[in-house]
Amino acid sequence: MRIVGGSLKGRAFNPGKKFTARPTTDYAKEALFNILQNKVDIESAKILDLFSGTGSLSYEFASRGATDITSVELNARHCAFIKQTIKELNLSGIKVIKADAFKYVNKCETSYDIIFADPPFDHRNLQILPKTVIEAGILNPEGLIIIEHPAEYNFSKEKNFIEMRRYGHVHFSFFAAE
Repeated sequence: MRIVGGSLKGRAFNPGKKFTARPTTDYAKEALFNILQNKVDIESAKILDLFSGTGSLSYEFASRGATDITSVELNARHCAFIKQTIKELNLSGIKVIKADAFKYVNKCETSYDIIFADPPFDHRNLQILPKTVIEAGILNPEGLIIIEHPAEYNFSKEKNFIEMRRYGHVHFSFFAAE
């Protein structure tokens, strides 16, 4: 795996073959950040990366100048990998929290400009994720929620839905604040 843009473009990191997370493809990451660079000031944005897995999206945000990133992951091995990769890439500004994403969102007292979530595609609560995040009130007024999901999910009827973009088998649904 590699970082596809910013100051760390091309830097590789390897979670190993036994890693259970499904990472976002380079193609999808590049497309996502092309969209984001036209919508938000990443350098000043406060970022929440839910279901972080390998930490790939957190590194991408950091590589593009974000300095306030919270990476939430439940799996202890994944958290350890993210922390090790942060150290190897000499990154600062990424806080790693071992927690269930839904519980974190419901107890969170911080608000964010960008909330990115890449839950396991078979997660039993994936359908209610956008509503849960919006109702938690942790998205800043001009902020964005981005959910990565498989094709069988359609969030277009959800409150605050903006658009859905498809990149191969990866779909991103975008939501605005209330």
